[in-house]
Amino acid sequence: MRLPSPLGISAPSVWLPAGRQSSEEAVARELVDAETAEELGYDRLPVADLAPPEMAVEAGRHALATAGVDAAAVGLVMHAWIHYQGHDLWSPAHFVADGIGARDAVPVGVQQVCNGGAAAVELAAARLFVEPELGHALITTADAFVEPGFDRWSGDYGIAYGDGATALVLHHLPRTESETGTTPGTTPGTGAGAAGATGGGRPADLVLHALSTVAAPSLERMHRGDDPFSPAARSLGPRVDIRRTKKAFLQAEGMEAFTGASAAALRSAVGDCLAAAGDVALRYVVAPRLGRKTVDLAYAPELTKLTGAELLRPGADTGHLGAGDAAASLADLHSRRLLGPGEYALVVSAGAGFTWSCLLVSGT
Repeated sequence: MRLPSPLGISAPSVWLPAGRQSSEEAVARELVDAETAEELGYDRLPVADLAPPEMAVEAGRHALATAGVDAAAVGLVMHAWIHYQGHDLWSPAHFVADGIGARDAVPVGVQQVCNGGAAAVELAAARLFVEPELGHALITTADAFVEPGFDRWSGDYGIAYGDGATALVLHHLPRTESETGTTPGTTPGTGAGAAGATGGGRPADLVLHALSTVAAPSLERMHRGDDPFSPAARSLGPRVDIRRTKKAFLQAEGMEAFTGASAAALRSAVGDCLAAAGDVALRYVVAPRLGRKTVDLAYAPELTKLTGAELLRPGADTGHLGAGDAAASLADLHSRRLLGPGEYALVVSAGAGFTWSCLLVSGT
C-alpha cells in the first residue's frame, strides 16, 4: 500500500548481546557440520545472556534516547517475536512498555513469526493515520534461541539463528505550511521533513513511502508437518524441530509446491510495493538474513531481476534475528549511511505461514 503521506523512521537500532559463537567453534563442537556451515555463510552468531523482553527494553531505550523522544510521547508499543519470551501466558509487549517508561502507551504483541517486525511496522503505520494524535509508535523485536529448547545451528534448513533485539520509532513527519508531504521521487528537504518545517511531526533518519504484504497460507504446513496438535509447547520433543516439519511437508507436497508459491508471492510483494511507490529508482534491495545458499537460490535471482538494484546480504555477523530482520536491515541502512537524500532501498522480509513483506524507504 502507498501511504497517504510518508512516515518517518527514527533511530532504527539493533541491540546484540556481548556473547558470540563463531561458525568454527560450532563446527568444532559438532553443533553443525562443516559443509552446512559453509552453505549458511554466517561468520558468528550472537548468544544472549538476557531474556528476549529484557533485550527489547534495552533496544527500545536506546532508540528513544537516540531519537530524542520522551517515553511519554509514545502512544503505541508493538513488540514482535517468534520464540519463547520467558513466561507462560504473559504479555512481553506490556513488559517492554513498562520497561521503557511508556506507561500511557497501548502495548500490542505481534506474532507473525519471522515477518513479525515488518507486520508491526505496517500495523503501526495504519494506526498512526487513523489516530493522528497517537504521537509516536515504538516497534521492538527480540528473540533468544538458546538451549535446551532450540538448536540455533542445526534446528532448521538453510538458516541459523542469532539472539538479539531491534527497535525503531515510527512517526509523522513535519509539514511545511504549503506542503502536505513528500511523494516518491521528491527530494527530501523539499517536502515532509524539510528544514524549517512547522508542526505535525518530527524529522527522521529514514522516510517510509510504501509497504506491501503477500501471504501464501497453503504453506503453513511447512512448520506443522504431520505433527498432531499438542496440549503444550514441545510436547513432541525437547527441542523445536523445524527440519522435521519441513521434511514432512516436502515429502507430501514436493519442493515445487514451496518454490513455486514462494517465488510468486515474492514477485507479487515486490511488484505491489514498487507500483504503490510510483516511478522510483532503487539503489539497493535488501534480502532477509537467511543462509547464503537460501538467499542465492530463493531470493537473489528474483530480486535482482525484479528491481535491477544492488542486492545487500546482511546478517553474516548476526544470523537470522527472528522477527527482527527487517528492522535490523533498516538500522544497517542508517548506521552505514548507505542512502543519501532521495535514494531508495527496498527491504524484504519473510516469515513462516508464509508471508512476505516489502518496505520502501529513502534517505534524508
